[in-house]
Amino acid sequence: MDIQRQTQAGWLAGLGSAAPATAIVTAAAQSTGRFHWWAGFILVPGALIAASGGPLLVRGGGRAFGGYVIACVGALVFTVGALLMLGRMGVGWPVMIALPCLAVAGTFRWRADHPLGRGLHRTVASLALVGAGLGALFLLITTGLVDFGDTGWWGAFMMLAAVAVFGNALELGRHRIPYRLQAVTLLLGPSVVAFLLGLRFLRGW
Repeated sequence: MDIQRQTQAGWLAGLGSAAPATAIVTAAAQSTGRFHWWAGFILVPGALIAASGGPLLVRGGGRAFGGYVIACVGALVFTVGALLMLGRMGVGWPVMIALPCLAVAGTFRWRADHPLGRGLHRTVASLALVGAGLGALFLLITTGLVDFGDTGWWGAFMMLAAVAVFGNALELGRHRIPYRLQAVTLLLGPSVVAFLLGLRFLRGW
């Protein structure tokens, strides 16, 4: 497939996803009596921004990463518009935590040439996945599906983040590269401190 056909396919895929999504949100808002028409000025541009990432995504290489970023930004703007149109921002705000984190976690399979860059990127992506889980739990709390009361439940997420950093530090230590010891130490130290603090909050010490 030549570049022109790839670009056309990307636009068709992007617009083919954006148009139905916009229609579904609008119809849902109207059917529930929560329709806020002015939110369309956020919803529609968000959909178009996300769709514009499609042509770059199908091109591959460095352009694909740029397309991914554009699509994620557009999806975030679209979600803000959807929550405002539905009048659910007060309940759905945790989505604004989960979505950016998922966007970063989605780059986990990206591989930098240098092991140090690979290790640091993997660490950030792992932390983003933990952050997405935190956003999802916040959403469950705001919707009333779960209630942890006054417990220090957030300590568990601190511990998960610490384990993610610790594991990536050990992986980085396998590579014979300059400044390996310094890099591993910079990751191990904070991970141990974060784990102990998380345990303290979780146990209520």
